[in-house]
Amino acid sequence: MEKKKMAFAGSWYPATAAECEASIKGFLKENQRSFDSGFIGGIVPHAGWYYSGSIACRVIASLKSDEKIDTIILFGGHMHKQSEPFILTHGEVETPFGPIEVDKELTNKITSGISIRQRSPNKFPDENTFELQYPFIKYFYPNAKIVVCGVAPSFFAAIIGSMAVSEALDLSRNVRILGSTDMTHYGPDFGFTTIGTGEKAVEWVKTKNDRNAIKAIMEMDESKIIAQGLVNKNMCCAGSVAATSAACRKLGAVKAVEFDYATSFEKSASQSFVGYAGILYALS
Repeated sequence: MEKKKMAFAGSWYPATAAECEASIKGFLKENQRSFDSGFIGGIVPHAGWYYSGSIACRVIASLKSDEKIDTIILFGGHMHKQSEPFILTHGEVETPFGPIEVDKELTNKITSGISIRQRSPNKFPDENTFELQYPFIKYFYPNAKIVVCGVAPSFFAAIIGSMAVSEALDLSRNVRILGSTDMTHYGPDFGFTTIGTGEKAVEWVKTKNDRNAIKAIMEMDESKIIAQGLVNKNMCCAGSVAATSAACRKLGAVKAVEFDYATSFEKSASQSFVGYAGILYALS
């Protein structure tokens, strides 16, 4: 079976199953929180595991259910507003824990109902937005299949998210939804220094710019999510967030819960830093 090879293993995250498992067990001990509600989707960051792996790991773990989960639908992609959405059509994605099979039947239904670029594993881009989540997905949901879709920050994002879930429900799939984005990329390395540098800039990102993005996500308002990402540069993958929000609402989500937040500044103090948020979507 054709396979999408790993591109970031050994640098952005560990290369072996044993090392990945050790990291995951460590992440699960951090900032433990308990909730009453079951969750059907989440927003996860995609920096190297050293910086944001803990948040992504714990969000993905929180989607577990007593029922068998058939497929994880993962939205991501670093894209411009005019970029063409794309989807992995078949095959497998490689992880240190073993491959994850693409849900080809579901992917075929999605592509038959909407205009989206179809890519084979050999033509699929090396995207950290996707690959950084694969080991977590394989670890917590070893028998689940996957749908991997790149979504641009436009009105079309919500349509893609909603349609993906509609097609999954038609196939009686029990699915979970993930959207991959980091938050504000601030500092000279990113050409974004609105209020200078230093502690003042860190506080502005944490308490204002990223907070505005999180507010839009919590309101599950896809138009506001897209606008925040494009205007305020506080989501690098606003399209994936909007698609996830719409998909979760289609599944019946009625609220979003802020799970965790951090910045790379806490790990490595620098004039250039990135924000990371973990959000969960709940049915009640």
